Amino acid sequence: MKNYTITVNGNVYDVVVEEGASTGAVAAAPKAAPKAAPKAAPKAAPAVGGAQGSIKIEAGAAGKVFKVEANVGQAVKKGDTVLILEAMKMEIPQVAPEDGTVASINVNVGDPVEAGAVLATLN
Repeated sequence: MKNYTITVNGNVYDVVVEEGASTGAVAAAPKAAPKAAPKAAPKAAPAVGGAQGSIKIEAGAAGKVFKVEANVGQAVKKGDTVLILEAMKMEIPQVAPEDGTVASINVNVGDPVEAGAVLATLN
């Protein structure tokens, strides 16, 4: 038997798996009740750029930051790609909702992001 600790949606479970079972069945330990999830590390300040702008560019879907197209201080027009997310093997451009100047880029390439997370801001 092997013991594993698995986290699902923030709930931590202790699971026991029997080795060599011919049925492929997995036996869960009776103590598989959720435990308190470990506390998340405090959120770091924005990775790039300083001040936050008033116009937010939010992730349209959960994914990973694939590429950052704009730099802090760069002027962008409505519809210009500021960065690209990768989700389910698709590249999804995150565009400027209106004309402005990039005030902050709050993520780095490779960072995982949730839907609705603020990726960048404009002034």
